[in-house]
Amino acid sequence: METRSLRSLLGGLIDYAGLFPPAKLAMQPAAEAYFRGLSSQHEWMLSRFVCPADRLDELSTAASMLMPGTNATSGYREFAAAGEPWRISALVEKQEDLALIDRFNQRHSREDQGLANVDVVEIKVDGAHSVDDMLDAIPEDMFPFFEVPPAERLPGGDVRGFVAALAGNSCGAKIRTGGLTETAFPQPRQIAEFMVACRQAEVPFKATAGLHHPIRGVFPLTYEKDSARCTMHGFMNVFVAGCFVFCQGADTDGAEEVLKESDPKAFICTDQGLSWHNHVLDITEIARAREAFALSFGSCSFDEPVEDLKRAGLL
Repeated sequence: METRSLRSLLGGLIDYAGLFPPAKLAMQPAAEAYFRGLSSQHEWMLSRFVCPADRLDELSTAASMLMPGTNATSGYREFAAAGEPWRISALVEKQEDLALIDRFNQRHSREDQGLANVDVVEIKVDGAHSVDDMLDAIPEDMFPFFEVPPAERLPGGDVRGFVAALAGNSCGAKIRTGGLTETAFPQPRQIAEFMVACRQAEVPFKATAGLHHPIRGVFPLTYEKDSARCTMHGFMNVFVAGCFVFCQGADTDGAEEVLKESDPKAFICTDQGLSWHNHVLDITEIARAREAFALSFGSCSFDEPVEDLKRAGLL
């Protein structure tokens, strides 16, 4: 059953990444899936469309008729004309990509081109030493997330140094929480350490990959019939843990326990707040954490998280 605390926890939580594995849709069906999500009864959970910067021209071609504005086709006009501009998160690989983003934003500031805006960028860097150069190049009206390099590329495998390099800047950290192989999934301890490091450095975070399901469990790695299976993290686990870390100072051990929870019934949502065993978050704490700390996650499907929430009795 949908409650105020659930809406506070999940509101604007999902960045749609249908272009990426395992879905790996072509641009046109991905744009149409995002449009359907925006016009569905669960649109309140949906946030940005994730697109590589070097595919923004392709997005313009495929989606301009779906975006709000005077160019909407008759089949989409009623909803599109009333909607807000599409928010886009662009994946940046090099500084030159910023010119592609600027060109896209200028084009889609006009109603006759369809209204959209890249206001978030997601960046892979070699390490903490590369952060400052990118920050200097990124326009002030864009919020960057810097993806944490793999543990083997971090000094001593410790995430704290990388997160500390982001402190004091208007930017966030991005953690990869899964992939197409079992080894791509970090241990709950690693995610907990990352969250605590972000809280200590006052750096917000987003997650990406592997969070198709609300509660931790064993699931197929891909949509293939004979797909291998492994234990995957739940997005409820991740973001409830994030709320406890941010609002109540949960340490690594405490966050890890939330991340390891596999019973959907352990999370109880009411109009007043959310509880996990004997720990309680009120609705104000959830809202604060979501606004300032635990920001979003990327998923190649919007339908799958929604359907799983229903099956778990959480929606």
